[in-house]
Amino acid sequence: MKYLHTMIRVSDPKETIRFLELVGLKEVRRMENEKARYTLIFLSAPGDEGAEVELTHNWDEKGYDGGRNFGHLAYRVENIYAVCQRLMDAGYTINRPPRDGHMAFVRTPDNISIELLQDGYLEPAEPWASMPNTGTW
Repeated sequence: MKYLHTMIRVSDPKETIRFLELVGLKEVRRMENEKARYTLIFLSAPGDEGAEVELTHNWDEKGYDGGRNFGHLAYRVENIYAVCQRLMDAGYTINRPPRDGHMAFVRTPDNISIELLQDGYLEPAEPWASMPNTGTW
């Protein structure tokens, strides 16, 4: 297992980046998705590039309330199906099953969203491929 990033949603990426640069973080990569209307900006501390903060800017968002601006913690795992099964066996709900063999979301007992990302590639497999989303993540 490897820690990947923490995601926060931002209304003004330029101002947030300016703030985080004052803290000491530097932008390491950026992805824009015009079709889905969002931008992802990843920052890290020099020398600790493996621990990133992901800024998510949803272009049409008019502000966040109720803590919606905090997104999730993300971890890369060796076998996403095994991790999800272990969580389900312990009584946890997989909110976004790994239908694609790549990504899943589950919530902690305190309702904090955890993103699981497959290390490498797994073929889509049942029961995951046809499992519906449950709640929000």
